[in-house]
Amino acid sequence: MKRITTTLLLTVSLITLSLVATATPPARWRKATSPELRKLIPARAAVVKENIETEFRTASGVTDGKGNFIAGVVMITAGYSAEGKYSHFFITQVPLQLGDLTLQPGEYVFGYQRNNNDSIKISFYKASSGDSIGDVEGHVNRKKNLVTSLLISPAMNGKGTVQVGRFVFEYKISE
Repeated sequence: MKRITTTLLLTVSLITLSLVATATPPARWRKATSPELRKLIPARAAVVKENIETEFRTASGVTDGKGNFIAGVVMITAGYSAEGKYSHFFITQVPLQLGDLTLQPGEYVFGYQRNNNDSIKISFYKASSGDSIGDVEGHVNRKKNLVTSLLISPAMNGKGTVQVGRFVFEYKISE
């Protein structure tokens, strides 16, 4: 009886260890390097029927180190039909949840309008068609005094932030 119990315990332990060893660990997101962003961010973003120049020095992004990125850059829209509607080009290679808004992997553009001194409305559109995806609200970042064109922070426990100017909104990585 003791031998059966020991054998059973050993079998259960081995099965548990094999399941733990084959389980994929959750992705550890980190800031993307400049060379990584150069491969991802186009010099000219394809927006509807135009190719709008991007300002690479404003590029920001994160990666899981397994080939997936979330990145964005400011577009130079002066003289384009996008002027006043879009300001940023945004790429995600993983599904994202931004409040009530869901972004599937793809290329997007967004622009924003001030609601009041404490918040802005950020409107997302499909880059290829200009079709509206939806809006998310950004709030003044009270944790940092940093004002930046665009700053995408790495996700921790599946959540990260995107900062535009002094306003920030949260994203969640959907699986």
